[in-house]
Amino acid sequence: MSVHVVIMGVSGCGKTTVAQAVAKRLGFVMAEGDDFHPKANVEKMSHGIPLNDDDRWPWLKTINEWMVGQDRQGKSTVISCSALKKAYRDVLRRNLDVLFVHLVGSEDLIGSRMAKRTGHYMPTSLLPSQFADLQPLQPGECGVEVSIDGTPDEIERQAIEAVERYLKERKAE
Repeated sequence: MSVHVVIMGVSGCGKTTVAQAVAKRLGFVMAEGDDFHPKANVEKMSHGIPLNDDDRWPWLKTINEWMVGQDRQGKSTVISCSALKKAYRDVLRRNLDVLFVHLVGSEDLIGSRMAKRTGHYMPTSLLPSQFADLQPLQPGECGVEVSIDGTPDEIERQAIEAVERYLKERKAE
């Protein structure tokens, strides 16, 4: 039984770090959602231009196809992906059971963390556009919110525990 987890949230909330922790702890194949962006998307973001839906649809479809391919091989996955809107999450979960782990924090907290990171093309100036697009998990969506107010270890532990609960529920079905 393959399991697919999307660690979601706005840029700078810690998606990659948490996805790596989940992959390491549970033995899932991990992918960085940003790696699936076409060059044009990366160029736009690096120049401070927010992506629009037309930019995102092919990117989301590619991520879904990767997860479906892993599923066909019987592999469980965890991927970091903003998945800001319900419609985006609908694309990601096409033909799959997906658990969304939404890393939640204030714009001030995330902005301060983004200002300290290096080597990422996403400027802090785009954070407000991410919050403007963000649609929290909706009733009926398979997901859980995890606060990023704690330490990295606490955040990772909460996310791993959420995935482990999901695994137990799936096995009980």
